[in-house]
Amino acid sequence: MKYLVPVLALLALGGCITMTGNYEVTAKDESGNALSKGKFLAHGSGIYTVRNSICSVYPKAVVTIRDVETNEELAGESPYRCD
Repeated sequence: MKYLVPVLALLALGGCITMTGNYEVTAKDESGNALSKGKFLAHGSGIYTVRNSICSVYPKAVVTIRDVETNEELAGESPYRCD
């Protein structure tokens, strides 16, 4: 029983994700047309601020998040469909 609390705490902390890296965020409308002439850059968890801002202005947008260094989409977060 004395190990239960530390084990549960470690499991809870293991579920936390610390985003690092630089990302390029782009958006398209439902038809696939680019919504902006530029690209948005975000660092780490800043992708969520950029993504949510895009979704508030363009509720039906499809947001793509790519790692600047690898040009790969961020698994589990991209593409994101705004509702």
